This record gives sequence, structure tokens and C-alpha cells, in this order.
Amino acid sequence: MSEVKVPELAESITEGTISEWLKSVGDQVEKGENIVELETDKVNVEVISEVAGVLTEIKAEEGDTVEVGSVIAVVSDGEAQPASNDAKPEKQEEPSKEDAGKPEATEATETKEESASSNQRIQATPSARRLAREKGIDLSKVKTQAGDVIRPEDVESAAKPQPQAKPAEKSQPAQAKSNDNPSKPVVREKLSRRRQTIAKKLLEVSNNTAMLTTFNEVDMTNVMELRKRKKEKFQEDHNGTRLGFMSFFTKAAVAALKKYPDVNAEIDGTDLVLKQFYDIGIAVSTEEGLVVPIVKDCDKKNFAEIEQDIVDLAVKAKDKKLGLDDMMGGSFTITNGGVFGSLMSTPIINGTQAAILGMHSIVTRPIAIDKDRMENRPMMYIALSYDHRIIDGKQAVGFLKTIKDLIENPEDLLLES
Repeated sequence: MSEVKVPELAESITEGTISEWLKSVGDQVEKGENIVELETDKVNVEVISEVAGVLTEIKAEEGDTVEVGSVIAVVSDGEAQPASNDAKPEKQEEPSKEDAGKPEATEATETKEESASSNQRIQATPSARRLAREKGIDLSKVKTQAGDVIRPEDVESAAKPQPQAKPAEKSQPAQAKSNDNPSKPVVREKLSRRRQTIAKKLLEVSNNTAMLTTFNEVDMTNVMELRKRKKEKFQEDHNGTRLGFMSFFTKAAVAALKKYPDVNAEIDGTDLVLKQFYDIGIAVSTEEGLVVPIVKDCDKKNFAEIEQDIVDLAVKAKDKKLGLDDMMGGSFTITNGGVFGSLMSTPIINGTQAAILGMHSIVTRPIAIDKDRMENRPMMYIALSYDHRIIDGKQAVGFLKTIKDLIENPEDLLLES
């Protein structure tokens, strides 16, 4: 017999939520096979069985919060017994002769059990199973649109209004009563664990730091012209990797962090921890919320390596394939609200870091070149939110001024790299 425990997830993660059991009690389990999916505030983690055997006990249900090290299942030695479908009717015929009033209840129970068992055997993605549970859809009645595996879109299609679904809507009087004003309909949904954790972390940062934001603006003319001249050759020389703006800002941030080391620090109790590495978090928006994967060792990487790392991490984030190692250890964060059209914002510091750099939309605006001349220039507002307990205003302004100077003079940025 082997106990299945919640594994060590990461230094800052102490618990997770049972997202979905991939195996049921009585199922055969192979060594190293995934048996349950855990959802944490950063990524989803699949827990494996350390031994081969039969899953004989599940100690935590889907939706339960479990701590690292807690026992959530038991796998016993042996093999799963084959389902004896032929034996079931024989066992049920005998009591039906003794008590004519119970056949209907027995039949209903059997149908329910068969449906649950059937759902476990059907091939479906975890997200499709979760959606089917939320919508009360029997997976055995869902038709796939492509392939043999049921996907969320198949469940959505099966959930479209049908005549036989109307009685189910009437069987929810509690929900109907909760709507006090039918003319003002509302939909109440439970926050996902990730969204709950995001909310909790943001409040912790707001409550536990002396956060302040300072702004500057950057003339993007020179870096845009350089990018325009070099992007095709860059892409040819680096196996299709495109030259974007993020690598310029990442390299500029590394140079500024070296000049102002307190921005690359954090408070630990009564100590100031000055980080002498440059692992930059790049905020990525996903359907489930914002995640911040880390581009490691940015001071040692060239522009192409940084650009490729950003692309790879963004794809993994959107495909929900980020690992814990992709999310841990960042020393500073960059977020680009400009991709969504943001002109100006005050980003919130990420975790225990001391600061975060916010990029915004590039907008053509009239700029005074000197006292006699005005020109239309592509301009971007940048923001630095910082912990005033660590960083003084002079340092914050100097940090942003360094970013501005390097972006406006990209040749100097290349020399810094």
C-alpha cells in the first residue's frame, strides 16, 4: 500500500485545490501515471502515483483545498477486478421477487452508477470534464466534433438549449428564489482558485508595501527606425525569431538595475536582500488571468535569446503548460499594457519584488524639439511602481531616466549589452 501525498510544489506555494481526479476508486494505476490534477495560484500540477496498483481510496474531493504533504489517496498492491456486467442482473433479480415494490429504485440506482462509471471511461480533456460537471452534462451523450477525445467545445455544443433540458431548469428553486428582482438578472459564478489567489496576492502587496508610482515618457523614434532596418536580417540570422520591443526594454531594465541595485531587491524581515542576478518576469495575459513567467539570466542573453524565451513562455502560458520552474525566482517584472491599448497605468508590484516597470501604447504626439520646432513623434509613457520602503524617489526617477535614455539611444543599449 502506498499513500499519495501532495508533493512539494514551490517555495512560496503551500497548498492547492483538487481540480480533477483523473482516476477513480478501483482503477488500475501504473507507476508514474497521473492520477489527479492540482490547481495552484501559479500553474496546474498533475500528481503521479509512485507505485503500480489499484486506487483503493480517495481522501479529498474535487474542489477541496489540500496542503503540501497531506495524504489525498491510497494505492494498494494488486490488479483491478474486471467489471462483471453479466453478474449484476442476476443479483438484482432475486430481491425483485421478494419485494415487488423495489425494482424501480434498484433500476434507478443502477442507471446512476452506470452513468458515473461510463463518464470515467470516456476520453475527455480535464477542462471538458470540469465543464460537463458544471453544466450537468452526461459525457456519454456528448458527440465529438473532431477525433475521439471530448473537448470543451463539444460540451458547449451539447449544452445548447434542448426541449428535454427545460425540466432541469425548473428543478432549481433555490437559484430562482435568490434572484430578488427578475427584471435585473444576474449570474453568480464561483471565482476560480487562481483568481482568488490573484486577488489575495494583490491585496497583500497593497497592504504590506508603501507602493508609489512615478512616470516618464520615451521617444520611440530611434528604436523603431533601428528595428525597421534590422528586423528582416535579424529574423534571417536567428532562425525566424522576430525582433520586438520587449528585448530592448528587458536589456534596458537590466542596465538600470545594475545602476540602481536597490530596485533589484526585496525586504526579508529586517534584512534588505540585494539580488545579484537578473531574472526578469514578463507579464502574460491568459484566459484564467495574468501570469508572470520568468526569463532567466537576462544579463547573459542576447536580444534573440530573450525574444525567443518570451515567445516560448507566452505560448506555454496560453496552452496551460507552464511549469513551476518557469514561474519562480524573478527579481523584477515588466508588464506591457500597451498591447491592450493602455495609455497610462499604475502597475502593482509582483509578490515580494521591489518594483515593476509598466509599458504603454505608442501614440504619435506633437513634441517640442526645441523652442522653435515641433514634430510629431511616436511616444510611450512608462511607469515604475516601487516599494518606497526600499527605493527613494530619486532612485525611482533615475531608474526610469536610464530606461528612457537607453531606449532613445539604442546604440548605447547595444554597447551596454
